[in-house]
Amino acid sequence: MSTAYGVNTTIINNDDGTKAEGGSVGGSVRCFMDTIAAGTGDIGAADVIHMADLPSNAKILSIKIFNDDLDSGSTITADVGLYNGATKFTVGGTTYDAGAVIDDDCYASAITDLRGAVTTGTEVAFEARNINAVNNFLWEDAGLSEDPRRPFRLCLTTDAAGDTAGDITVIVQYMVS
Repeated sequence: MSTAYGVNTTIINNDDGTKAEGGSVGGSVRCFMDTIAAGTGDIGAADVIHMADLPSNAKILSIKIFNDDLDSGSTITADVGLYNGATKFTVGGTTYDAGAVIDDDCYASAITDLRGAVTTGTEVAFEARNINAVNNFLWEDAGLSEDPRRPFRLCLTTDAAGDTAGDITVIVQYMVS
């Protein structure tokens, strides 16, 4: 019988003095919650719904979306990803203006939840992201080569118009060192 260790457990059990990264082991868990009230006709094609402001060095544990039925026509899909916050930055020769898209579907792609009421919450943190990316920082999830040390915006981007009024609530749990 063999014994296997995860990445952080291997580091912890190593006797060479190496420390596990604090954002993955022993960090602080934080939560961001918000609700957006959408009126009839408020959600259109390619709309960006700003759901949460998060530090670029956060590690996502959970993104749960709760919503009313926002599309009785059942045509709307949405992506969940990262946009730049309020401050322009440059990484790897690419400049991201304030509010610019970085990766609009790094967490979820073409989800159909807005087509009907979801009162139990849909977990989307790993819908598009690989489960082995649990130790990634936001900036890594966004595909950047280094941490810009700027807040990011977690956003929902729609591809079609909704036709009914309702609420969208997000609960994001993340870890920081």
